[in-house]
Amino acid sequence: MRRLAFALITLAACSKKPTEVEIVTVDQVDTALARHDCQPVDANGDVTRKRMGVLPGAVLLPDGEFDAAKLPSDHDTPLVFYCANTECGSSHFAAEAAVTAGYTHVQVMPAGIAGWVKAGKKTQSI
Repeated sequence: MRRLAFALITLAACSKKPTEVEIVTVDQVDTALARHDCQPVDANGDVTRKRMGVLPGAVLLPDGEFDAAKLPSDHDTPLVFYCANTECGSSHFAAEAAVTAGYTHVQVMPAGIAGWVKAGKKTQSI
């Protein structure tokens, strides 16, 4: 039942992208991570994480749920949300929830972990 609810929310997120959220590329995120200028936030499920890995140092949201308690307490921390790929809406949903929770610098990397891996960027296994 919980997965069905998340699937419905994800479908809604695909059609409604948050306007307050900036879109960033894989290279922009890679540069920001190298400068320690952002906190990556993984909105994937465990299956995708185990298969593809995660961005180094990523906060892992619970499988299919937004949990503000997992995010940094400083609401000015730059957050970069990502999920599986450009077809996935979980990162957009989670980013919108972060904006609603009061985070002020929220971005989404639509290419997701698939784009990150395709670009040859370093991943962390879980």
